[in-house]
Amino acid sequence: MARREETEQEAAAPPQQPTLGVGMVGYAFMGAAHSQGWRTAGHVFDLPMKPALAAICGRDRTAVDAAAARHGWAAAETDWRALIARDDVQLVDICTPGDSHAEIAIAALEAGKHVLCEKPLANTVAEAEAMTRAAERAAARGQVAIVGFNYRKVPAITYARKLIADGRLGTLRHVRATYLQDWLVDPKSPLTWRLKREHAGSGALGDLGAHIVDLAQYLSGELLVGVSAVSETFVRQRPLLAGAPSGLSGAADTAGHGAVTVDDAALFTGRLASGALASFEATRMAAGRKNALRLEINGELGSLAFDLERLNELSFHDHTEPATTAGFRRILVTEPEHPYLEAWWPPGHALGYEHTFVHQARDVVRTIATGSAPVPSFADGLQVQRVLAAVEESAEKNSVHTPVPF
Repeated sequence: MARREETEQEAAAPPQQPTLGVGMVGYAFMGAAHSQGWRTAGHVFDLPMKPALAAICGRDRTAVDAAAARHGWAAAETDWRALIARDDVQLVDICTPGDSHAEIAIAALEAGKHVLCEKPLANTVAEAEAMTRAAERAAARGQVAIVGFNYRKVPAITYARKLIADGRLGTLRHVRATYLQDWLVDPKSPLTWRLKREHAGSGALGDLGAHIVDLAQYLSGELLVGVSAVSETFVRQRPLLAGAPSGLSGAADTAGHGAVTVDDAALFTGRLASGALASFEATRMAAGRKNALRLEINGELGSLAFDLERLNELSFHDHTEPATTAGFRRILVTEPEHPYLEAWWPPGHALGYEHTFVHQARDVVRTIATGSAPVPSFADGLQVQRVLAAVEESAEKNSVHTPVPF
């Protein structure tokens, strides 16, 4: 009798949720952020597949073992090729410096894995083109390749995109985008990998500028067709790094200095395909600005503004209202009807930076499970890379207007 009851219970049990085994290469700042996303997404959202933190990879055995224990990964590897070869890894998440993105991503795609790759997609247009070709071949086999522009996943940004797409601003006239940080203001800050062209590709331009270029195009629904730029490296020699980096920086070695080979700041103007004008500023030398990403879009019918340091809010001006009552109003983006908010807290209970990575993980899982087109795709990352290359070319040529190829 007991055996029959057990059989009936087994028959009535819901089918086991399939898993998506994730293997991540890199365990520092971005590795910690992505780990948070993978660890949390399945506990918040109803997902068609359950993310499983199968293995994390880094070159330092002691450090990667510690990262695995801290962030909840089941295993650790010291060779990314071994991670890709694991049977329990179906998706490879790349959180390494840009100089290794292309090699790892292409190898993972050719091995039949899905790929999520941090931005910027690569250090050069040629690398990004090779990655995009590999992604296109993999798509024919049902694989997904996504680039990690996590700020698209801020609910207020996603909602702003809907308002613009719905025509609330009418024809667009201006896009202004700035991303200001100050962690390099001190000339004694050490020479980390982010300050070396061979590892990072570029400085504030690729680190911060990639985000605001992507957001300007995402929000407007248009591509930049040309740019005119200036850039500067204010501190050209910095102390060498003593030991491992910590966060964005680390301890300085007083014994020697090395050359900074990337930009500290980049400013550029651009034109969108419709003729709308755009301006951009990316710097890591703005004293007092910690993570100040700001956007404003002006159209014939109104304006929208966003500030990452107040990331649960939008400022919206409806220019069709009477002048006597019109003005910017605050939209608190915490309602369950807003993007991503259906699974979180009651209205008014704010989200933060780390939630963008949870939303990213949710979207990656749903894309893989449904077979839908990846967004943002490697092709999107390649287009941003072409804008960054045009900016560098313009800055090298005395700000000459430089077309962005398609």
